[in-house]
Amino acid sequence: MELAFNIAQVVIAALLVATILLQAKGSGLGAAFGGGETVFTTRRGPEKVIFTVSIILSMLFLALSATRLFLF
Repeated sequence: MELAFNIAQVVIAALLVATILLQAKGSGLGAAFGGGETVFTTRRGPEKVIFTVSIILSMLFLALSATRLFLF
């Protein structure tokens, strides 16, 4: 059972990293230090799907981590 939790957590973590990296819009390193444009637009199409999937994966990762904490 513990092996299944380990494998599930690794798979969810890898998918979460992939979805977060797909969200990057090429803003560059300057935006990380306060530079760059701060224009907010609505998410549409695939961008909205990736955003929603990343939220769901992060909630699954958190729930799985909490479950492992209390069970094992």
